[in-house]
Amino acid sequence: MTVAHLNQTLAAWSPAQLGLVGDVLEVVRAPHPVLAATGAPVDPLDPTMVALAADLVATMRVSPGCVGLAAPQVGISAQMFALDVTGHPKTRTCHGVFVLCNAVITEATRQEKAREGCMSVPDFTGDVKRATRLTVTGTLPGTTDHVTITTDAFEARALQHEIDHCNGKLFLDRVAGAHAVHPRKNYQ
Repeated sequence: MTVAHLNQTLAAWSPAQLGLVGDVLEVVRAPHPVLAATGAPVDPLDPTMVALAADLVATMRVSPGCVGLAAPQVGISAQMFALDVTGHPKTRTCHGVFVLCNAVITEATRQEKAREGCMSVPDFTGDVKRATRLTVTGTLPGTTDHVTITTDAFEARALQHEIDHCNGKLFLDRVAGAHAVHPRKNYQ
Protein backbone atom coordinates (compact mmCIF):
# COMPACT_ATOMS: atom_id res chain seq x y z
CA MET A 1 0.00 0.00 0.00
CA THR A 2 1.44 3.39 -0.94
CA VAL A 3 1.75 6.40 1.36
CA ALA A 4 -0.73 8.29 -0.83
CA HIS A 5 -3.28 5.47 -0.39
CA LEU A 6 -2.70 5.43 3.38
CA ASN A 7 -3.32 9.18 3.56
CA GLN A 8 -6.51 8.79 1.49
CA THR A 9 -7.67 6.05 3.87
CA LEU A 10 -7.23 8.36 6.85
CA ALA A 11 -8.76 11.34 5.05
CA ALA A 12 -11.80 9.27 4.08
CA TRP A 13 -12.39 8.01 7.64
CA SER A 14 -14.85 9.74 9.94
CA PRO A 15 -16.49 8.91 13.26
CA ALA A 16 -19.75 8.33 11.35
CA GLN A 17 -18.19 5.14 9.95
CA LEU A 18 -18.31 3.67 13.44
CA GLY A 19 -22.06 3.35 12.95
CA LEU A 20 -23.09 4.66 16.35
CA VAL A 21 -23.21 7.80 18.43
CA GLY A 22 -20.90 7.63 21.41
CA ASP A 23 -21.73 8.30 25.03
CA VAL A 24 -20.00 11.05 26.97
CA LEU A 25 -17.86 9.36 29.62
CA GLU A 26 -16.37 10.67 32.85
CA VAL A 27 -12.69 11.64 32.58
CA VAL A 28 -10.57 10.21 35.38
CA ARG A 29 -7.96 12.32 37.13
CA ALA A 30 -4.48 11.62 38.43
CA PRO A 31 -3.58 9.72 40.54
CA HIS A 32 -6.14 7.17 39.26
CA PRO A 33 -4.19 3.89 38.78
CA VAL A 34 -5.42 3.32 35.20
CA LEU A 35 -3.42 6.40 34.16
CA ALA A 36 -0.18 4.69 35.24
CA ALA A 37 -0.88 1.34 33.55
CA THR A 38 0.16 0.31 30.05
CA GLY A 39 -2.99 -0.16 28.01
CA ALA A 40 -3.77 -3.53 26.48
CA PRO A 41 -3.58 -3.89 22.68
CA VAL A 42 -7.05 -3.79 21.16
CA ASP A 43 -8.85 -5.62 18.38
CA PRO A 44 -10.13 -2.75 16.23
CA LEU A 45 -13.00 -4.94 14.97
CA ASP A 46 -14.27 -5.79 18.47
CA PRO A 47 -17.72 -4.13 18.86
CA THR A 48 -16.79 -3.02 22.40
CA MET A 49 -13.73 -1.22 21.02
CA VAL A 50 -15.74 0.36 18.18
CA ALA A 51 -18.18 1.68 20.80
CA LEU A 52 -15.25 2.97 22.87
CA ALA A 53 -13.95 4.84 19.82
CA ALA A 54 -17.31 6.57 19.44
CA ASP A 55 -17.36 7.36 23.18
CA LEU A 56 -13.87 8.92 23.00
CA VAL A 57 -14.92 11.19 20.12
CA ALA A 58 -18.16 12.18 21.89
CA THR A 59 -16.36 12.94 25.16
CA MET A 60 -13.61 14.89 23.39
CA ARG A 61 -16.15 17.00 21.50
CA VAL A 62 -18.02 18.17 24.62
CA SER A 63 -14.81 19.04 26.49
CA PRO A 64 -13.74 22.66 25.89
CA GLY A 65 -10.19 22.97 24.55
CA CYS A 66 -9.74 19.20 24.29
CA VAL A 67 -7.75 18.07 21.23
CA GLY A 68 -7.20 14.46 22.24
CA LEU A 69 -8.50 11.80 24.60
CA ALA A 70 -7.09 8.34 25.31
CA ALA A 71 -8.95 5.29 26.61
CA PRO A 72 -7.09 5.31 29.96
CA GLN A 73 -8.47 8.82 30.57
CA VAL A 74 -11.98 7.37 30.66
CA GLY A 75 -10.91 4.52 32.92
CA ILE A 76 -10.24 1.86 30.26
CA SER A 77 -6.75 0.41 30.00
CA ALA A 78 -6.56 0.12 26.21
CA GLN A 79 -4.32 1.25 23.35
CA MET A 80 -6.78 3.65 21.72
CA PHE A 81 -7.18 7.41 21.47
CA ALA A 82 -9.12 10.10 19.61
CA LEU A 83 -7.47 13.23 18.23
CA ASP A 84 -8.59 16.42 16.48
CA VAL A 85 -6.39 19.53 16.39
CA THR A 86 -8.61 21.29 13.83
CA GLY A 87 -8.72 25.01 14.51
CA HIS A 88 -6.04 25.06 17.20
CA PRO A 89 -3.82 28.13 16.68
CA LYS A 90 -0.57 26.14 16.94
CA THR A 91 -1.65 23.59 14.30
CA ARG A 92 0.30 23.47 11.02
CA THR A 93 -0.53 19.99 9.72
CA CYS A 94 -3.98 18.64 10.51
CA HIS A 95 -5.48 15.27 9.65
CA GLY A 96 -8.90 16.16 11.10
CA VAL A 97 -10.68 13.98 13.61
CA PHE A 98 -9.51 10.38 13.86
CA VAL A 99 -9.20 7.49 16.29
CA LEU A 100 -6.19 5.16 16.33
CA CYS A 101 -5.79 1.72 17.86
CA ASN A 102 -2.42 0.25 18.83
CA ALA A 103 -0.48 3.32 17.66
CA VAL A 104 3.32 3.19 17.52
CA ILE A 105 5.78 6.01 16.89
CA THR A 106 8.07 4.91 14.06
CA GLU A 107 10.05 8.11 13.62
CA ALA A 108 10.53 11.21 15.77
CA THR A 109 12.87 14.15 15.15
CA ARG A 110 13.49 17.81 16.05
CA GLN A 111 12.89 17.97 19.81
CA GLU A 112 11.33 21.16 21.19
CA LYS A 113 10.00 22.20 24.60
CA ALA A 114 6.44 23.55 24.88
CA ARG A 115 3.63 23.86 27.42
CA GLU A 116 1.07 21.05 27.72
CA GLY A 117 -2.11 20.53 29.66
CA CYS A 118 -4.32 17.52 30.24
CA MET A 119 -7.91 16.80 31.23
CA SER A 120 -6.64 14.19 33.70
CA VAL A 121 -4.35 16.77 35.36
CA PRO A 122 -6.73 19.74 35.30
CA ASP A 123 -4.94 22.05 37.73
CA PHE A 124 -1.48 22.12 36.12
CA THR A 125 0.39 22.55 32.86
CA GLY A 126 3.99 21.60 32.18
CA ASP A 127 6.92 22.27 29.89
CA VAL A 128 7.54 19.07 27.95
CA LYS A 129 10.22 18.32 25.37
CA ARG A 130 8.81 16.38 22.41
CA ALA A 131 9.54 15.72 18.75
CA THR A 132 8.14 18.30 16.36
CA ARG A 133 8.23 15.93 13.36
CA LEU A 134 6.63 12.54 13.81
CA THR A 135 5.53 9.40 12.00
CA VAL A 136 2.99 7.13 13.69
CA THR A 137 1.34 3.90 12.55
CA GLY A 138 -1.91 2.48 13.85
CA THR A 139 -5.24 0.94 12.90
CA LEU A 140 -8.56 2.72 12.44
CA PRO A 141 -11.34 1.30 14.66
CA GLY A 142 -14.00 -0.75 12.95
CA THR A 143 -11.55 -1.61 10.16
CA THR A 144 -8.37 -3.50 9.46
CA ASP A 145 -6.95 -0.38 7.79
CA HIS A 146 -3.42 0.29 8.97
CA VAL A 147 -2.48 3.93 8.49
CA THR A 148 0.73 5.89 8.70
CA ILE A 149 0.50 9.50 9.80
CA THR A 150 3.40 11.87 9.23
CA THR A 151 2.88 15.21 10.89
CA ASP A 152 4.54 18.09 12.68
CA ALA A 153 4.13 20.90 15.21
CA PHE A 154 1.05 20.75 17.45
CA GLU A 155 -0.47 17.61 15.93
CA ALA A 156 2.84 15.77 16.51
CA ARG A 157 2.84 16.92 20.15
CA ALA A 158 -0.79 15.88 20.66
CA LEU A 159 -0.15 12.43 19.16
CA GLN A 160 2.81 11.85 21.50
CA HIS A 161 0.74 13.02 24.48
CA GLU A 162 -2.08 10.53 23.70
CA ILE A 163 0.32 7.66 22.94
CA ASP A 164 1.94 8.37 26.32
CA HIS A 165 -1.48 7.94 27.98
CA CYS A 166 -1.85 4.55 26.29
CA ASN A 167 1.54 3.61 27.74
CA GLY A 168 0.79 4.69 31.32
CA LYS A 169 2.52 8.07 31.22
CA LEU A 170 1.29 11.58 31.97
CA PHE A 171 2.94 14.78 30.80
CA LEU A 172 4.10 15.18 34.43
CA ASP A 173 6.33 12.12 33.88
CA ARG A 174 8.14 14.04 31.12
CA VAL A 175 8.78 17.44 32.72
CA ALA A 176 12.36 18.31 33.72
CA GLY A 177 11.38 18.99 37.34
CA ALA A 178 9.07 20.96 39.61
CA HIS A 179 10.24 24.23 38.01
CA ALA A 180 8.60 23.07 34.74
CA VAL A 181 5.13 22.56 36.28
CA HIS A 182 2.75 25.55 36.41
CA PRO A 183 -0.70 26.24 37.83
CA ARG A 184 -3.26 26.19 35.01
CA LYS A 185 -4.66 29.57 34.12
CA ASN A 186 -8.42 29.82 34.24
CA TYR A 187 -9.83 31.58 31.20
CA GLN A 188 -13.26 33.19 31.55
